[in-house]
Amino acid sequence: MRDLPRKLSAEELAELFEGRTRFVEKLAGIDDPLLHAREIASGLSDAEKKEVLDAHPAIGAKGRLSARSAAEQGNDEAPELDELNRIYEERFGFRFVVFVNGRRRSEIVPIIRERLGRTRADELATALDELVSIAEDRWQRS
Repeated sequence: MRDLPRKLSAEELAELFEGRTRFVEKLAGIDDPLLHAREIASGLSDAEKKEVLDAHPAIGAKGRLSARSAAEQGNDEAPELDELNRIYEERFGFRFVVFVNGRRRSEIVPIIRERLGRTRADELATALDELVSIAEDRWQRS
C-alpha cells in the first residue's frame, strides 16, 4: 500500500479524478492533496462540485470509460443502471458516483436506489466523499 503523496501534479491528479477540473487545479497547488481533498471539495462552489462529479463516468456506461474505470467496474449486466443513472441526474443535477471497489454492477443497483431518497445536500456530500475514496484507492493501487 502506497503512502499518500506530499505533492501531485495536475496531470497526476486528473488521472485519479477523471479529468482536469478546477478542483484538480486547486489540489495541485497544495501539499498533501489527497489528505486535504475532502476539505477542499467541501469548499467548492456548486458549479465546481458538479464539474468534478460529472467528469467521472457513469456506472455501467458504455464507451467513454478510462482504463481505470473500466477495470474497477464489474462486467455483469445491470440494465436498470442506465435508467437509475438518468433518474439520479434529473433529481440531483449531477452524476451518481460510488466507490465500486470491485463490486458487480448489479450490487450497485440497491445503493443508487437508496441514495435517490436522500436530500440533494446529503447526496452531494456523499458523492464527493466517494469520489475522494476512489482517488485514494487509485493512488494506493498504482
